[in-house]
Amino acid sequence: MIELKRDALVFSFPEVHPSAVLSVDFQRTLRIPDDDKDYPLPPGLGRFPVRHVDDYAANVPKSWIEHGGVMLPMYQAEALWLNFGSEDVEDRDTPYPFAVMIATGKVNAVSGGTWRNGIHRRPQQDYVVVPEQPWLDGYCVEKGIIRQFVAMPLGAGYTTEEQITGKAEHGGLQIVAYPMKRDVFERRFPKHQRERVCYSAPMPCCCEAPSSMGLAPGGRMRQEIYDDPYDISDWDLDHGSRCFVHITNSMVWRQVSGENPPTTPPTSKEYTDAGLPWFEWYDDKNNPLAGNEALAGMKSVVQMGTQKGDVPLPENQSVTPQHVTALRKGLRRGQVREFEEQKTRDSQQIYM
Repeated sequence: MIELKRDALVFSFPEVHPSAVLSVDFQRTLRIPDDDKDYPLPPGLGRFPVRHVDDYAANVPKSWIEHGGVMLPMYQAEALWLNFGSEDVEDRDTPYPFAVMIATGKVNAVSGGTWRNGIHRRPQQDYVVVPEQPWLDGYCVEKGIIRQFVAMPLGAGYTTEEQITGKAEHGGLQIVAYPMKRDVFERRFPKHQRERVCYSAPMPCCCEAPSSMGLAPGGRMRQEIYDDPYDISDWDLDHGSRCFVHITNSMVWRQVSGENPPTTPPTSKEYTDAGLPWFEWYDDKNNPLAGNEALAGMKSVVQMGTQKGDVPLPENQSVTPQHVTALRKGLRRGQVREFEEQKTRDSQQIYM
């Protein structure tokens, strides 16, 4: 079952386990400069408003009604990231695990492959594992590097879908969640008493076809996509749920929903000049995936714009983040951290 609660998608599988509950929300953020420099993680600026497509059947494209799902508004050249959270199981040593596949325009954001049902480890892993993967900001282009999700008009040639498939057909995102099999979960994580900890990964659409948006590769960001630490057979592929997330241009959001769109986010330069923090995430217990050749071979929005003789990204000035906060998983509340060399300038340690 999929529900929309407080602008977050909630996937629940009570038939598998009462705690098999996954949330996915869509965070507004800075668009990092598309300048081939590698940037730390930008902040979350709050959730995008998300609405049921079926509530606006008279105002959205027919294909959206056929696919169902939800919709959200994005300005052209705006960025987003996906925030994952799974319910903490009180008497176990983990939140309930999920395998989650994410595609944009039916092109897999992890493997670069076109849509296939199920999840796969060969020839390349095409999903992320939650809670090991707390968020996803873009396409896995090389080990430790992603290219940010940036909204561009469908049909203009910028989106990942158009670059890889040659078609402007679907746009938006597609998300599928599979819970871990109950017997596997109970075997891997035996009961015991523990202090309850939240691992919800906080960081501190009548639309004509041209108003539909897709996601394109933007600037380079330091983010690892982790290898699945479990066996492929551990995932319950008989109980998956799939949701289409349609994206409409914010300028027509009022026509679609009757609501005002969110205000435009600050630029990276405005944010950095204000001395506000960027983020680095460290997790030495999981192995990062290598990048994908198909995704690495895509042109970024700026590179595609140069080829077209266009300037698609306004305010794309390079910045130098001065305040980078280190986020690290694995320390319990009250645990004393041993000394280690700081890896980021002006970094602080936040315990999760």
